[in-house]
Amino acid sequence: MPEILKPIIPENITVHLAAPDTPAENVTVNFVEYVKNVASSEIYPTWPEASLRANIYAIITYALNRIYTEWYPSRGYNFDITSSTSVDQAFVPNRDIFENISRIVDDIFNDYVVRQGEIQPYFTAFCNGTTSRCDGLSQWGTVDLAKTGLTPYQILQNYYGDDIGIVENAPVADIDESYPGVPLKIGDAGNNVKIIQTELNRIARNYPAIPKIAQENGVFGIDTQNAVRKFQEVFDLVPSGEVDKPTWYKIKRYYVGVKGLSDLISEGVTISEAQVPFATQLREGAQGIAVRTIQYYLNILAYFNPALIAPVLDGVYGASTSSAVRRFQEYYGLPVTGVMNTVTWNVLNRIYSETVEFLPEGYSGEYGKLYPGYFLSEGMSGQNVRDLQSYLSLIGKNLAAIPSIPVTGYFGSQTREAVIAFQKAFGIPANGAVGPITWNTIVRQYDTIIDEQRL
Repeated sequence: MPEILKPIIPENITVHLAAPDTPAENVTVNFVEYVKNVASSEIYPTWPEASLRANIYAIITYALNRIYTEWYPSRGYNFDITSSTSVDQAFVPNRDIFENISRIVDDIFNDYVVRQGEIQPYFTAFCNGTTSRCDGLSQWGTVDLAKTGLTPYQILQNYYGDDIGIVENAPVADIDESYPGVPLKIGDAGNNVKIIQTELNRIARNYPAIPKIAQENGVFGIDTQNAVRKFQEVFDLVPSGEVDKPTWYKIKRYYVGVKGLSDLISEGVTISEAQVPFATQLREGAQGIAVRTIQYYLNILAYFNPALIAPVLDGVYGASTSSAVRRFQEYYGLPVTGVMNTVTWNVLNRIYSETVEFLPEGYSGEYGKLYPGYFLSEGMSGQNVRDLQSYLSLIGKNLAAIPSIPVTGYFGSQTREAVIAFQKAFGIPANGAVGPITWNTIVRQYDTIIDEQRL
């Protein structure tokens, strides 16, 4: 099953101590302490416990929704939430915390409200129910409901509907800004590409000038580039076709807008939409294509840099691969964990691409070249596509299962069909895109045929 990207509980949250456009201090506080502060500012400790718990669920979930949707960063602000009760919830620095509220928060701080079948924290709007009223939870109204014997969950259902659920014991971790740090461009692959593809396709339903991306597969191909470029044209950004930081956050902003993630009638993110094609972490015990990719990259880099370790190319994340990852992390100043996380992968991918880019022309002789450092997919053109077609054409003349194709330098449907046939024949996931494992397997087969012809 594909992995599902689920929200996590942040260790900290940054609060702007005023309305969004009012100059004020930003303070970064521990998330648990933030919830305790808001709850102590918004509700009364003398209320029934069921009422207190229902309100605290709403407070937690409201803050997580702001973080999950990147509501303020996507609008250019450098904070997660405000202390203004006109737009958010009350936060009073250095205020006293009520003991029973503190105890309840410690118990449920990593639980939050969702719509059933969805994964994002629900927009749990609330108001006090006396001086102000809204379509969400009434804080004073929860007191009356608790006195009738309703549970916290039943109180929440009363305001938000019967189809809500509670996610319990969500993981806690540091949350960096979501922008990956470098622009996404054609040939890139990974979960960030998949996220952008999903969000652009949803935006395109409301802005039909933006072309649909046929496959939300995490591979940045021509159709993704075209969709990005049109999005940039529609929303007055430089139409580069690359997802830089301004484009990333504008996509986030309009995706949140069209999905209505912050409205009570939310069209939420479904579990299927949150599925991602690539693991976010690989460690000892993992197996498969992703592990083989890491091993391949590390072997190539170790060939050119003797300070690194070449792991066994077996597709199994064992001690050999863990040691090679640790050495790589140490050499490039990363936390030495032996785990291939997103940060380590980004550096590994960059160093590999830089290494291949600066190889001298003709270094491989008559043999196949090293993987060029980016995915090749339908619609692309250039010398690397021409090389790929040359390899497949020769293989097709020697293996009946692989159709022979013309060498044109353009990756069209014939090339895609030949790639799929090759992937099926060699036990590689057949997606028609040429990543490092497909490329390396093609090159190895090509080199074998070259050697046999010389005998």
